Amino acid sequence: MKIFSSFLLFLIVVMGVGIGIGMLTSPGDWYRDLQKPFFNPPNWVFGPVWTVMYLIIAYVGWRVWQHENRAYPRRLWIVQMGLNFLWSPVFFAAEKPALALAVILCLLLTIVAFIRAAWHSDRLSALLFVPYVAWVGFALALNAAIVYLN
Repeated sequence: MKIFSSFLLFLIVVMGVGIGIGMLTSPGDWYRDLQKPFFNPPNWVFGPVWTVMYLIIAYVGWRVWQHENRAYPRRLWIVQMGLNFLWSPVFFAAEKPALALAVILCLLLTIVAFIRAAWHSDRLSALLFVPYVAWVGFALALNAAIVYLN
């Protein structure tokens, strides 16, 4: 029961904060009026994709916390979570796509560092972050294109 409740805590915090930030920083008129690249997906795609990503992030965070000898991956997990939660307020609320580009680049590098750090000690967690790094890489390309086009 303790294992389930600790996982549930990770799930509630990651999903709750992610959904809360998403609701508080939802795209408005400013975003609608930006020039976007041809590869920008419809807005409805982002909610389901981020829901899956947050489920993965919560599960990986929980796995990392289950092992005492994983201090470095834990720190990287915390940093990526902070950068992840920071991006939407910077991009949508502050309307600073160039600054958000710096945030998402740091996020991508942190996820890659996490994958490398976890590769030998927790291969499953490292592999679970591969779709996350791919999605954030795509989001970085979108962010960069928006900066360029605007």
